[in-house]
Amino acid sequence: MSYAHAHPGAASRSRAAGKIVHVAGVRLTHADRVLFPDAGLTKEDLARFYASIASFIVPQIADRPLTLVRCPGGVAQDCSYMRHGRAWGPSALRRVAIQEKTKIGEYLVADDLQGVIALVQMDILEIHTWNSRFESLERPDRFVVDLDPGPDVPWATTVEAARFVRARLAARDLDSFVKTTGGKGLHVVVPNEPNLDWARSFEIVRKLVASIASEQRDLFTTSMAKSERGGRIYLDYLRNNRANTSVAAYSTRAKPHAPVSTPLRWDELDARTHPDSFTALTIPARLAKMRDPWRDYARTRQRLA
Repeated sequence: MSYAHAHPGAASRSRAAGKIVHVAGVRLTHADRVLFPDAGLTKEDLARFYASIASFIVPQIADRPLTLVRCPGGVAQDCSYMRHGRAWGPSALRRVAIQEKTKIGEYLVADDLQGVIALVQMDILEIHTWNSRFESLERPDRFVVDLDPGPDVPWATTVEAARFVRARLAARDLDSFVKTTGGKGLHVVVPNEPNLDWARSFEIVRKLVASIASEQRDLFTTSMAKSERGGRIYLDYLRNNRANTSVAAYSTRAKPHAPVSTPLRWDELDARTHPDSFTALTIPARLAKMRDPWRDYARTRQRLA
């Protein structure tokens, strides 16, 4: 697929484009470049991974402004966060203008599989999304409680902590969904009607998370300070500020073994289900033999109050 804008050096780069393939109609250059060395996955492999799970990942990212992690040489080399769009990005991506504190920023949006594959062409290894859709930008339609365990917290404790958070949300008539982060933590995700603006939504979530943490002070902290996390789990609610993001469900993470942020059913979350087992190599087979673990997410109707 052609780029949206011409740029200097395009011809010379085309001559040095390495292996070229097309996935979902999108042209990939340097398709044989290894991005995840431990998993042995190339750029083409990553594109075909997303193509194989398109019906799962596209609904999670469509119409949401993105923050991205770009690794031009794969995870073995330097990676960088990328919030704003670039003029040379593939045309399969939509560009949207968003008012920031002091300027208007241009963000990228991937509305379909072609958009996701275009991100792969840009060497994007992590896809992070806003909690609102562009069509209702100023009203979030979900919030995320990020359970970030200290290095000495066992996985089994993190699992029980997530179940505790779920129970406290349920006591407030809020259904929640869980996914791995691609690291050692978990995200508890709560879809809601976009009935509140960012400020009101954030204040409700802040108080809610603080209340949950106060019930288990030996287990939870809401302090960002690393010194406060020894033996405890940081309940991070700051991802629910406007323009803050969290890794999208089914996105890879920029780590050598290609872990994937993976939605789970609550009944399969236990101490034996370790997050390291969910990678770009294992997810297609997992989804091929089961119903969507988040099949009730899109039809969940609830409001923050």
